[in-house]
Amino acid sequence: MATRLVQINMKARDDSALGGFWAEALGWGVSSEGPGVTNLEPEGFAYPDPVAVCIDLIASPEPKTVKNRVHVDLATTSAAHQAEVVARLKELGATSADVGQGDVPWTVMADPEGNEFCVLDPRPLYRDTGPIAAVVVDCADPRAMARFWGEAMDWTVHEVTDHRALLRSAKGVGPYLRFVRTPDVKTVWNRVHLDVRPYPGDDVEAEAARLRTLGATAIDLGDDVRWTVMADPEGNEFCLLAPA
Repeated sequence: MATRLVQINMKARDDSALGGFWAEALGWGVSSEGPGVTNLEPEGFAYPDPVAVCIDLIASPEPKTVKNRVHVDLATTSAAHQAEVVARLKELGATSADVGQGDVPWTVMADPEGNEFCVLDPRPLYRDTGPIAAVVVDCADPRAMARFWGEAMDWTVHEVTDHRALLRSAKGVGPYLRFVRTPDVKTVWNRVHLDVRPYPGDDVEAEAARLRTLGATAIDLGDDVRWTVMADPEGNEFCLLAPA
């Protein structure tokens, strides 16, 4: 049994408007499961497929108060392309952001609701990922996170150091999942979190039990929630969805 990363969940004051921004930013299509939910995925995409990690935006009245611990890095192919992407995103409503990055070759930005993301300088590692190069998670211990997530999912661990860890689908397609060591302490519920799914035919309760043995903890949000909410060993919330 194993899970795989299928999407990121992003809270939004206005899911439709923010979804429109990210759809334009990524060149993806927009759909909806109902009021307060906006789904983004590539045009012609057959969900779930590791070639892309989709985005679900969920309406929430809670304001953003701290830097997100989960963000996306966007890929570029050249310095000119990076500058072009930054300029286009500013026209769509993004702004420059300072998270203490200093003088770096990538550009840190924020979407119209203040969610941080990076437009990377061109890197060979991300040449075939699609528009999202990586989903990035701040953490205290990249080695421990690589151990947990490397066993929680069937993704391959590509690099582990004291400062970062890198995973990708075992099929060698789609974006990477990157854990980066940061001094920041988690203080609030993550406004952006990971959603994982078991494979068809797997038992979701058995998978939840397996994840608990790896170090995850269950979070009880009541009977109205149709999926299993959990937290990884550093307290980052994630959702275990139904097999698909």
